[in-house]
Amino acid sequence: MSDIKTFSLSRHSWLFSVPDSNKDYLFVNEGEPYYDEPYRAESYAIVLVREGGLRLNTALASWDVDAPSIITLGPSVIRYFTKRMESLKMDVIFFKDTFLLEQHADVFFLSRYDFFENNDRNVLPLKEPFVNKFNKIFELLKLTQDTTSFHSGPIIRSYVFALIYEIDAYYRHYAVNTPPQAESEPLFTKFKHLLSRHYLQEHKLDFYASQLHLTPKSLSAAIKKQSGRSAGKWIDDTIVLEAKVLLQNKTLTVSQISAMLNFSEQSVFGKFFRANTGMSPIQYRKKFN
Repeated sequence: MSDIKTFSLSRHSWLFSVPDSNKDYLFVNEGEPYYDEPYRAESYAIVLVREGGLRLNTALASWDVDAPSIITLGPSVIRYFTKRMESLKMDVIFFKDTFLLEQHADVFFLSRYDFFENNDRNVLPLKEPFVNKFNKIFELLKLTQDTTSFHSGPIIRSYVFALIYEIDAYYRHYAVNTPPQAESEPLFTKFKHLLSRHYLQEHKLDFYASQLHLTPKSLSAAIKKQSGRSAGKWIDDTIVLEAKVLLQNKTLTVSQISAMLNFSEQSVFGKFFRANTGMSPIQYRKKFN
């Protein structure tokens, strides 16, 4: 899937209406996004929601995020969001892995923290005294951007490391009193993990049911009871999200996208997309002209 186009840091500077930093990181102070179509990014993101709230959708989860909260997103996560309250204020640090790990011996450092990629952990509601700690780190990021030119990169890098360690520490503290979804909803968790790995190749409910040693009817009923959506709807919605991301890449033809998504013919893909969105792939793509 190397052909998938992602949002660059320059694109994010446009998205949040802030000057392009022309670096491998971008800090946004009190930003307010207005892009409500699904996309991936080339960078990691750590977001502090200071005021108000937003609706965040990732590939396999939806969140009503209220301040104060932290959002963590890795490059592979499809995301889109809408403002829920007029007073929304959020600070964001975007960074590439090459920036963070420039002088770090452990090239697998970021992969050790699943809150960047795990949809169940993309949102972390904050409690004191952690609220004050995160506020201070983001304030230091802003001060560095506003006042420092020499050594600004290494200073920003040190604060990003501090954020990652603080988020991990919070999860270790918070998880003591919060059972993970894998324990409270094991079947749903296993289904989502399967779906995230196989949705590009496997579109049929039978595959997922067989992997989980259930009948398609039993799996669909169980998933709907736990999530409000049938297993088949989860599969379709996940494929549609991927299709929307790919259709925003004008270098790919609809035929190529159809093949990447493992549809037998472009016409089959077109019918599937229209049935789930109310428009053809070409009509969706025209929205971005």
